[in-house]
Amino acid sequence: MSLGAAEEDSAQEIHLPADIDWEMLDKSKFFFLGAALFSGVSAMLYPVVVLKTRQQIAQSQVSSIKTAISIVRHEGFRALYRGFGTSLMGTIPARALYMTALEVTKSNVGTATVRLGYPEPTAAAIANAAAGLSAAMAAQLVWTPIDVVSQRLMVQGGDVGCSGPGSEKSKTLNASSSCKYQGGIDAFRKILNTDGPRGLYRGFGISILTYAPSNAVWWASYSVSQRLIWSGIGCYFCKKDGEIGENGVSTFRPDSKTVMAVQGVSAAMAGGVSALITMPFDTIKTRLQVLDGEENGRRGPTIGQTVRNLVREGGWMACYRGLGPRWASMSMSATTMITTYEFLKRLSAKSQEALT
Repeated sequence: MSLGAAEEDSAQEIHLPADIDWEMLDKSKFFFLGAALFSGVSAMLYPVVVLKTRQQIAQSQVSSIKTAISIVRHEGFRALYRGFGTSLMGTIPARALYMTALEVTKSNVGTATVRLGYPEPTAAAIANAAAGLSAAMAAQLVWTPIDVVSQRLMVQGGDVGCSGPGSEKSKTLNASSSCKYQGGIDAFRKILNTDGPRGLYRGFGISILTYAPSNAVWWASYSVSQRLIWSGIGCYFCKKDGEIGENGVSTFRPDSKTVMAVQGVSAAMAGGVSALITMPFDTIKTRLQVLDGEENGRRGPTIGQTVRNLVREGGWMACYRGLGPRWASMSMSATTMITTYEFLKRLSAKSQEALT
């Protein structure tokens, strides 16, 4: 794959490693290695997700550092991994669905857009956006029930939800997760007994509204960001380390570290913007999944009630509670995930010779 370093200087090119599409992958290796790699990444980032969730259901604004200190002091370090086992069990099939939908859609849409006559950069952005959209929708079939269960486990503890009525320690609505769960299976059973299957898919609609556009924007932004970064630094690399070919064109072949660095920076940029845009949806989704509705008896609150409660507690900025951890989580997650994902695809390629 070659990329012009700058439009105004057509005599400079950057030769990037070849893209790997769905047909080039060894599927068994792809899914097995993917489960192992992404489980490790999830374990590393899970405490940040716990902090974000605690902040989102709090009635008052509390900093991430204070929240973390409070959790460790009153509940111990293990509280930062409460619900991780449940989350991990769901992450593996959800990731498999996500990666399959992503690669199949990207390959098919990419081929179709090129045939329709779109230039390669535009075709890549469209294919990435469509792939992100379909992957998010497919994965939510598994992720939503896992989110509901794991988030219930995350918020039960010393300062949240399960403390007695009127407790000064409780910073959440007194309707939050009113019962103690002994683990993921116990939580699953109790939610199912209380609310039925609908209880496990509470917030599914707004999850789609949150993650589907977010993924579409993220993957499209990631594709565009890479091209912008390569265009910005391309001239410098070509002039410094470029090789002059027989046709007079200056070419540069970046090493794997440079490629990985550009991928990481592009992912962080896309992740940060995506977090900012979708934060209100994520806050509403988390509250829908975690809190029980006072106004509806056992039924969960509606979206309208959730928004009114948030605005009453802290104005419209209450929708951005937990933005710091989410911004950090999505940026770190995006950077780690994309570098891991690209590494995984190269490990899983049927033919390593085709990658150069």
